[in-house]
Order: sequence, then C-alpha cells, then structure tokens
Amino acid sequence: MAVAVQPGALEVAGVYKITDIDPNLTGRGLDIGLVCRSDTYIGSKPQNDYRPDVSHGSFRDLAVKFYDDQSESASVSAHSTAIASILAGFEPNASLASLGGFSYEGACPAARLDIYEFRHFLAKYVFSGRWPEVDLLTMSLGWASEDWWTRGIDKMAGDFGLLIIAAIGNGTSAYDLPLYPAAGANILAVGVVDSADSLSEFSLPDANHSTAGPTLDGRCKPDIVAPGNCLVAAAGSKDGFMPSGDYSSFAVPVVAGVSSLLIQKAKTDPNLLFAVSPVFGNCVMKSILMTAARKLEGWHKGFPQSDDDYEYPLDFKQGAGMVDGLAAYGVLTAGMQQDGNVPSTGWNVGVIEPNYVVETVYHFKTDGFKKPYVSVTLVWNRAYENEYPFAPAWQSWADLQLQLWAIDADGRSRFIDYSNSPVDNVEHIYTDLDPNSEYEFVVSNSLNAPLPDCFTTYAVSWQVKEENSEYRR
Repeated sequence: MAVAVQPGALEVAGVYKITDIDPNLTGRGLDIGLVCRSDTYIGSKPQNDYRPDVSHGSFRDLAVKFYDDQSESASVSAHSTAIASILAGFEPNASLASLGGFSYEGACPAARLDIYEFRHFLAKYVFSGRWPEVDLLTMSLGWASEDWWTRGIDKMAGDFGLLIIAAIGNGTSAYDLPLYPAAGANILAVGVVDSADSLSEFSLPDANHSTAGPTLDGRCKPDIVAPGNCLVAAAGSKDGFMPSGDYSSFAVPVVAGVSSLLIQKAKTDPNLLFAVSPVFGNCVMKSILMTAARKLEGWHKGFPQSDDDYEYPLDFKQGAGMVDGLAAYGVLTAGMQQDGNVPSTGWNVGVIEPNYVVETVYHFKTDGFKKPYVSVTLVWNRAYENEYPFAPAWQSWADLQLQLWAIDADGRSRFIDYSNSPVDNVEHIYTDLDPNSEYEFVVSNSLNAPLPDCFTTYAVSWQVKEENSEYRR
C-alpha cells in the first residue's frame, strides 16, 4: 500500500509531479531567502522570535543560516516554522492520529534556507541596496501602504533579477487593499484558494480570506493564487503536525517551492540559463508561472463587465490563475526561443527600443490541437532611484503592450485580442483559437503613454494547449 504524502497542497500545485519527472530536483545547490517578521516588538525593536523551530524532526537535515542584529536572544515562531516546513521539511515516517502514517516531503528539502529577521533585512540589505545572495526570496508578511522599504524591495527585484514572492493579504478580515511588498510592481503576489473538505482538495479564492485587487493606483493584484492550507510542522513539538489554515502566508511557500524547482532546473541546464540571469531572471520566472497558471471557475479580467478587459490584464481575485507547477515546468523546458517563427510553447527575453516603430513579433501555429487556447504573459520591471527613499524613476518607466493577430490564408492579419494596461507592468492574453491556423503575438511600446528615455528589457512566455474544461470564457 502506497504511503500518503503531505503536504497535499504541494501535490495540487504540481511539485511532486515535477520531481516524478526529474528526481534530481530537490533544491540542492539553492539558497532560498525567507524574510520573517518577529512575533514580538518592544517599541520598534524586534525581540528576534522569528525563527523556525529547527528542533522539529522534519528539520533534522535542514541546512539553515540565520540573520538578525543579535541584540536579543533568538527564539522560535510558529508562523515561520510552518513556512519552513512547507519548503524544506522532510520526515518519511510521520504520523498523526487523524491521518495515520504518512511521508512528509517539503518542496525542496535539500535547499539551504537563509532566514532574515525583517527589520535586520531592511537595514542591511534594502536600505543599502545590497543583494542578499539568494536564488529567490519569500516574504509572508505585509503592510497596507507603500513606503521606502517596499520600493526598495521592488528595486532589489529589478536590479538583481531576483524573484521575490510575497503574500497578498488575508482578505477583508485583515485589510481591504493588497498588502505591500506583494502589491509592488516587480513582486510576484500570491493569494490563497480555500481548502474544501480535506488537505488535498481546494476550491476558489474568497475575497474574505484572500485579498483582492485592484491596488489603490488601479493595478491588478494578486498575480497568481495557490493552495495554502498545508499540513505543517508544529513549533514546540519534536514530531507534531497541524493544518496551517487558509492564509496567503502559506500559499507563498507553495509557489516558492514550485519556483525553486524551476530555478534549480534552469541553473543546471546551459540552454535555460537566461531564465536565471541577473538581468531577466525575475521577469522570466514570473511570466512562466503566470502563463502556466490554471484558470479557475469565474476567471475574468478586471471588473465583471467586458469593456475593461483590454486595460486590466488579470482577474482581481485569481490573478492569472492557480499555480500549475507541471505546466510551468513544461513552459520552462520548452526553451528560450528567438522571435519570428516559434513553437506552440516557449519563452524569450528581449529589449524594446524607446520609439513607437519597433515591434517584436512571434509567429506560431495551432496544428495538432482540436480546441486550442493560448496563454501569453509579458513582464518587465519598474525602475527606482538608487538612494533612499527609492522614489520611482518615472523617466525610465516603460508602458508596453501585447497584441494577438490571426494570419489568414491570404497572409492578411486579423485582430484577435490585446492587453494594454496604462498602469501595470504585466500584460496577459488568454483566449480560444482556431485549430490548424496561424497566429502572431506582438510586443511593442504602448501608443497611449510617453516613451521612456531608455531601452526596456522584458520577458514573454506562451503556451498553446487544449481547451481547459474547468474554465469557459
């Protein structure tokens, strides 16, 4: 009899499907940064109770390093214990009265966790503009408004091509607006889908539990959603486990787990290295995860009416949809393509010149598909000034657009769809196509905004698949 594997949310997200294909993807060689808020502050001074409880049996082989100001003796946090276990816990002989025996397998148990106390991280890395020397960064914390440090974290993502994944917030019971840093332009913001009747069945995001967009300035957030109710290590116990609950804090490590496996794959395959480059890396990974995301019931761009679908690239509750690790692995490993004629799945990086003339065109076919649909995601970074308070570098803010055209048998182009948000630095198209037909999508500067004073780097990814039976437009 097969042993049950937990957390079930990782199975739903596709983590175990990826490792079934490539068992070498365990996180080995990766440094994953976790920024964890202390549970207790006296005034503004953290008491350093931010650490996972590494005495738990699931962490016996964990490689971990802690970063704090060492002004107070450090102690543990149940919150960060849960997050660390989803990412890197491992206990093949676990048990729980309600479940019996099971194998507990975090997403990337061979990775090293670099765990930073929040205020220490702001002082040592964000304020100084230093790279924390990690492969990706997670932040299961948030604040209701933009500040110097949220812009500094946005700048860190753009300057170092660093994928930063953050929690969008826990719905109207916490704050009404998407939380920062998740609401930042260069960050991958994660919402949570509610669990159903078990720890392996999940339904839809609920705005009461997962904060919905738009942001105060009208941008679409979250970018993606994921299951969050995971079986996690219980702090203060050597072998205890407990459900984490439907919170975006715990959806973040699920998405970070998928991302870690993709990053490890890209780092170990010379053909995929542009996906982890310091120039393009965060945009490539963000684009791939969003392109591969699975639309859930009710997915619709922007507000319920259809006349705003071109200016709002994402659904306000689902973002681009539910994380799908296996599909993301497929998009990544389809490889980097040059513009021009491209296969039905792939990704690319490029540069748009500061003029209205230059367009980058990707031409593809839907041969072999009975009921095809296409998902395309364009991502680029916003720029910020180099010094505190890291004000927006407005003159370098590009506004790109994404267009989709059908190419008829006589070679003429026929407009199908476009995404042209005046405020987002993400554009997303998801639409049905005709089988055995030719199409092209086009990346260019938007005609509706001033041109930037610089070249703009971008990442784009696409996937043509059979119609999703769980979603109808």
